Amino acid sequence: MSVGALNPPVTVQEIRHDLARRRLYFLIAGCIASLLIAAGVWMLAILLPSRTGSPIAPLREICQWIYQTPSSTGIRESIYLFPLIEGVHLLGIGLSVGMLCWFDLRLVGLAMTDQSVSKVWKRVMPAAFAGFIVMFVTGGLLFWAEAATAYDSMDFWIKMGLLLLAGINAGYFELSTHRHAGEWDSQQILPLKARLAGAFSLLLWVAIIVTGRTMAYSF
Repeated sequence: MSVGALNPPVTVQEIRHDLARRRLYFLIAGCIASLLIAAGVWMLAILLPSRTGSPIAPLREICQWIYQTPSSTGIRESIYLFPLIEGVHLLGIGLSVGMLCWFDLRLVGLAMTDQSVSKVWKRVMPAAFAGFIVMFVTGGLLFWAEAATAYDSMDFWIKMGLLLLAGINAGYFELSTHRHAGEWDSQQILPLKARLAGAFSLLLWVAIIVTGRTMAYSF
């Protein structure tokens, strides 16, 4: 009996079913991880003091000075300007993180696996970068309006720490892993380091967004 008879060739339909099954498992795992991260952030918000009481006097004095400037007071007390900035900030988050998530999902192997990594990068990143610019500019204005309150908020510092981790993850990916992106264009399932970078990015941005919501309720 021939080897081919013992091991019949795998059909395209079977390959598709296998990929769909793996995507489902990854999505379930991602949802569970996101829920655990959200629960962890909420627990930190509950267990840790809402005010830091930090003794770093110079930084506190700078934040107090910003808080008392006419521009800070004007934004904070404006009926229309503050909610407008906050609304644009949320739109910036939706655009930047939403587009970035598509690339992260491609890295993990859950979306657009029929598209090369380079093509997905070129399609989503221009919009993601534009969204990040909007997000950081409006976020800076919101901080300017609430500098003293933000300085004393534990949720604010948790969010800044998570943003730092997300930046480190993105920087490491750009400086090391992304250099080999051209070699992955023919691969549906990418190397482990690429998949980890995408997974960490997704989880960190979930935590950042959840922390941003807890911070809004702690002010």
